[in-house]
Amino acid sequence: MAKILVVDDDTAILDMIGTILNKDGHLVTKVSNPLEINMEKVNLYDLILLDIMMPGMDGFVLCSKIRNLVDCPILFLTAKTEESSLVNGLSLGADDYICKPFRVMELRARVAAHLRREHREHSVRMVVGHVCFHLSFKQMMVDDKEIPLTKAEYEICEFLARNRGQVFSKEQILEQVFGFDSESNESTITTHIKNIRTKLSEFPCMPIKTVWGIGYKWEE
Repeated sequence: MAKILVVDDDTAILDMIGTILNKDGHLVTKVSNPLEINMEKVNLYDLILLDIMMPGMDGFVLCSKIRNLVDCPILFLTAKTEESSLVNGLSLGADDYICKPFRVMELRARVAAHLRREHREHSVRMVVGHVCFHLSFKQMMVDDKEIPLTKAEYEICEFLARNRGQVFSKEQILEQVFGFDSESNESTITTHIKNIRTKLSEFPCMPIKTVWGIGYKWEE
């Protein structure tokens, strides 16, 4: 059982999500007004679902406020499919997004995949060239400086680094990082890769290479 926070100003969607996730055994807290969230208790949740378009405080602002307070996956619920909006949201610390309208099985699969990913066991440390992964803490360092990656960005880097030299399609990365039953869109991987490269741009290190027509690989 996981504790899940769902924030959406549409009470019908809140009730639907609550019903779906309750049937999977999760404890769901539903909030229709983002201004009423108790920031002192957000760290108690195992996963957070945020709508983007809300009055008073949109999902982007809310995500930026709570990301420094929580270490759990944050997923956006959005009807907006513009790439610029998704880039903005993921760069604020969100791990993934689900586009409305979504199917019941899609919601269940995406939530389950992220919760399962949180419980994977890691070893301690992995060094690849100038990059050092502190696996237990999910931290990536370049020349002793931590790169502020989101959870999803970190998982992509760790996967590619573990399999350095091999080329993976966006679909393969999606399956390895989010799970075989994940229904995330491949554009999620494209956006995360862009954000990773932006964060690495100040370093003389750009290990994720594009192999045109195929996908990506980690190259020292």
